[in-house]
Amino acid sequence: MRLSQLVGPRTSKVVELPDPAPAADQVLVEVLACGVCTSDLSAWQDHDSGSPPTRLGHEIAGRIAAVGSDATRWSVGDLVTGLGGEGFASRAVMDAHTVLPIPVGIEPAHALGEPVAVLEEALSRSPITAGSRVAVVGLGFMGLGLVQLAKRHAPGLLVGVDPDPARRGRALSLGADATYGLDDLPADFDVVLEATGVTPGLTTAGSLVRSFGTLNVIGYHHSGDAKMDMNLWYKAVTVVNGFCPDRTRTIAAMATALDLIAQRRFSYAPLVTHRYRLDQVDEAFAAMEAAGPGFVKAVVGA
Repeated sequence: MRLSQLVGPRTSKVVELPDPAPAADQVLVEVLACGVCTSDLSAWQDHDSGSPPTRLGHEIAGRIAAVGSDATRWSVGDLVTGLGGEGFASRAVMDAHTVLPIPVGIEPAHALGEPVAVLEEALSRSPITAGSRVAVVGLGFMGLGLVQLAKRHAPGLLVGVDPDPARRGRALSLGADATYGLDDLPADFDVVLEATGVTPGLTTAGSLVRSFGTLNVIGYHHSGDAKMDMNLWYKAVTVVNGFCPDRTRTIAAMATALDLIAQRRFSYAPLVTHRYRLDQVDEAFAAMEAAGPGFVKAVVGA
């Protein structure tokens, strides 16, 4: 098998390794697509060349090449997606209990289970009902995904907020009722979904939520200090941590999300804008880092 691993800052190398053998409760997957995730960006930027290589890639979709003795629900040739690791490779071992079938007729790159499951699980803890006023702050991959997922709950108003006009245009095409830059923002939203991962975005999101409303922090604030506006306290706002550490909940959300993909109620097609080969992982991360006007999501194929 071929595998891309980090050997230095912003530097990956493809190596040849023997195919791994799945344990009893695992499956070996031929990786057909693996998404490039913002949560791995800092590792790619800062990897110490004196440290052992790091293997990234956890948004895996592929075809089962071998099954462990206890993984009896799966067969060689099944198309699956799920929770895994070391996905920037031609083959990857995955837990048989954390993979699900790719919907019939959907190409693997448009059925990445992990990222949409993360969004759906976070959204399930947001009290969006018919008629709710909802704002999505940050219209990158996560925000545009949330626009699609939130739309099915029939909000009375669904607004996207982002300084980039190209991103705002995409949000409108995916179902947002209106979009705004950072000026003249409306307020008093019942639910605000923060998807920026940076403190200024969190501040903007907090300013939009009404008294007794809900702010769901879904962006990746995975390092440093993220300051929270204490005016939220005085507005009695419910703040939801959008991160989910429980694999069972994530898999349940993934099943819901994949069903929405099967029904064409959620689509990766407008989100996957860049595709790369396994030997182009560094180019994929660089494109995500630059986040140009044409970029939403990069996918690497073996």
